[in-house]
Amino acid sequence: MAMTGGSISHGAAMSEVRLESWGSEDLSLMQRLLGDPQMTEHLGGPESEQKIAERQARYEKPDSRQYKIVAGDGSEGAGAVGYWEKEWRDTTVWEVGWLVLPEHQGKGLATAGMRLLLNIVRADPVSHRYVHAFPSVDNAPSNSICRKLGFTLLEAIDFEYPHGSGNVLHCNDWRFDLAGDGRVGDQG
Repeated sequence: MAMTGGSISHGAAMSEVRLESWGSEDLSLMQRLLGDPQMTEHLGGPESEQKIAERQARYEKPDSRQYKIVAGDGSEGAGAVGYWEKEWRDTTVWEVGWLVLPEHQGKGLATAGMRLLLNIVRADPVSHRYVHAFPSVDNAPSNSICRKLGFTLLEAIDFEYPHGSGNVLHCNDWRFDLAGDGRVGDQG
């Protein structure tokens, strides 16, 4: 793993995968990731143009903790990963999330991107012991990513997303212990 100027890379079996800071040029990627019904099937549906613009503005900030996934030698984003603080079960934890465009799915990009992200989370000066992911119970690929990376399945839960929407999602609560042995899942 190497980190240079806002870019972190990992040599994956198929090609190099790196994380890059989110920029103003990434609005079209954001629109494809969060404005498409297929991409947001497990998130309660597409976001409005206004919500996408608001999210884009937050992601562009240097301290956003949001990254685009880039594969190979290109500069086009194939997806996104990120983390943020969440109050969960009377403590503050990190929550993570990821999305990969349909034409890039099934190539290990989300797993490689999340592996890189977990190393970033571990190095964050704001320290929380646990990282949680909440994929839909019906989202087999995302649940598989959690399993591959060494997350522990705690339980299936229901919660409202987005907050205040009245939209209830049935999700798995996966937890990764940052105080563990330092390894981030298998390499597969």
